[in-house]
Formats: sequence, C-alpha cells, structure tokens
Amino acid sequence: MSVKASISSSNAHHLYFEELLSEDPRFVFLELTDPEEFSVHKEKFKERSFESITVQIPQGVMDDIAIAWIKRRKLQGALGGPVGLEWGSPDCPYD
Repeated sequence: MSVKASISSSNAHHLYFEELLSEDPRFVFLELTDPEEFSVHKEKFKERSFESITVQIPQGVMDDIAIAWIKRRKLQGALGGPVGLEWGSPDCPYD
C-alpha cells in the first residue's frame, strides 16, 4: 500500500513522492494542473524508441517547486549558502 506524501502543492502543481510502508521513496512525481503548453515527443532511431515530455511552467510555480525540493532534500549547502537554523532552512522552527 502507498500514500502520496506531499512536498509542495498549489492550485497549479503538486510535487510528491509515494510513501511505501516497506521502503524509502525512490521517485518523485510532479503533477501540473492546466499547463498552458505541453508536448509529448516520440522518436524511433535504429530500433530504439525515445520519448520526452516538455511542459511550460510559470516562473513563480517553478520557484516554489525548487525551494520545496531544496528544503526537503536539505541541499542548502550544495548551493553555497549557510546551513543550519537560518530562515528558509528545513530545520528552521519558523516558516
């Protein structure tokens, strides 16, 4: 059995992982509600199939998604910023 564990959501998006009782989550899912533009491409080359999805995401929505992901994964140090209880950190008691 699995349940959606939300990382970030708004009227325009939902970033989540599926939490399974038996293992750590390995994948993250992004649902976009009513994107203005999207396309799905499929190509075949030498018996191999290649697929891609392109979605137009408003800047503000992408900012929200990126910030939530950085907090969730505790990646502030990877960006060269301070790490600890500062404002915006996942460990900060204020949000």
